Amino acid sequence: MSKFDFAPMPDASGFFGEYGGQIIPPELKVIMDDINDAYEEIRQLPGFQQELAELFADYVGRPSPIFHAARLSEQLGGAQLYLKREDLNHTGAHKINHCLGEALLAKHMGKTKVIAETGAGQHGVALATACALVGIPCEIHMGQVDIEKEHPNVTKMKILGCKLVPVTRGTATLKDAVDSAFEEYLKNPQEYIYAIGSVVGPHPFPKMVRDFQSIIGTEARQQFQNKHNQLPDYVTACVGGGSNAMGMFTAFLDDDGVELVGVEPAGKGLDTKDHSATLTLGKPSELHGMKCYVLETEDGEPMPVHSIASGLDYPGVGPQHSYLKDLGRAQYDSVTDEECLNAFMTLSRVEGIIPALESAHAVAWAMRKAPTLGKDQKILINLSGRGDKDADYVSEKLGL
Repeated sequence: MSKFDFAPMPDASGFFGEYGGQIIPPELKVIMDDINDAYEEIRQLPGFQQELAELFADYVGRPSPIFHAARLSEQLGGAQLYLKREDLNHTGAHKINHCLGEALLAKHMGKTKVIAETGAGQHGVALATACALVGIPCEIHMGQVDIEKEHPNVTKMKILGCKLVPVTRGTATLKDAVDSAFEEYLKNPQEYIYAIGSVVGPHPFPKMVRDFQSIIGTEARQQFQNKHNQLPDYVTACVGGGSNAMGMFTAFLDDDGVELVGVEPAGKGLDTKDHSATLTLGKPSELHGMKCYVLETEDGEPMPVHSIASGLDYPGVGPQHSYLKDLGRAQYDSVTDEECLNAFMTLSRVEGIIPALESAHAVAWAMRKAPTLGKDQKILINLSGRGDKDADYVSEKLGL
C-alpha cells in the first residue's frame, strides 16, 4: 500500500485530481467520448492484446534491457546509475510503444487517416512506421525550426511514406505543430484520428498514451527486482509532455521507497525566458483541451518556450504529472542546455551510448545527484531515445 491517497487516475470524466478533462466544444466531446469507448472496448479484446504483445516482442524488440553504467558511476562516485534502454527500440525511442497502440486502435475503429504533431521527430517517425505497418495513411505536422534541426528524422518520415506538413506560424516549433495538426483533424474527426504524441490533450489521450507506455515501467520494475532483489532508490526521466516519464513512473507509484524525479529543460537558465520548465515555474491553466500546469505570458497566452531538445519545448505538461506534483508523489527538477550537452558527450565517451538530447536531461540530473548519494544507492534512468537525430546538430554546436 502507498502512503499516498491517489484519486482515480483518471476519473470517469478524464480528470487526474483537478487536472485533465475535456476543455473542448460539445461536438468534439462526442468524438472524444467515442474514442474513449472504443479504446476501453478494444483494449480488452484478446486479439488486440495478442497482436500488440507480438509486435512489442517481434517488431519493437521488447523487453528493452537495463544496462549498468558502471564506468560512469565509478567516474562520478556515489550512486550506481542504470539505464532502461528504450533507445534500442525499433525507430530509436519509446515513442513506438504508443504509436503501435494508436495505429492498431485506428485500424480497429476503421479510421481513414492518422494525424499527429512531432517535435524532435521521434513521434513522427514512430507513427509513420506504425501506419506503414498497418496500412493507414499518415500525416505529420512539424515546426519549420524542428524540421531544419532534426533533418535525419524528416528524411525517415518521408521514406516511410507519410505526408509531412511544415508549420511556419508562431515560433514554428512543437506547440504550433500541435495547433496545426489539431486544425486538420477537426476537418473530419469522424474519419480521422489524432494520434497525440504524449500524455497531453483532452481525455482519453493522457490515459491512452500512458497505458501504452506503461510497459516501460512494468518491465523495468520486474527486471530490477530480478537482478538486484530490490527496487531502485530513484527513478528518473525527462519531461516535456511527459510520456516516457509517465510510462516509467506508473509501475512504481505505490512503491513509497522509490523517489520519482521528472527532469525539465531549464534551457539557458530559469532566470531567463529561454526555458521550458513548466512544472517548475508554470501555474495551473488550460492548454490544448486540458487543464495542466502551463507557462504563460502576462496576457495569459502560452509562453514561447525553449529547449535544446526539440521534443521538450512545450509550454504545458501532462495532467497526471501536474497531479503527481501537487500530491508530492513525484518531484520535478530541471537541467540547463549546457548540462544536457555535457551529459550527452559524457555518456557517449564514457559508455559508448549516444543519447537523445531529450534523454540527456535525465542523465544530467543523475550525474548531478549521484555524487551526493552512497555507493549502495541506485538510480534508474529512462534512456528514452538515441541521439542519431541530434548528432549533426551537437557536432556543429560544439565544433567537433
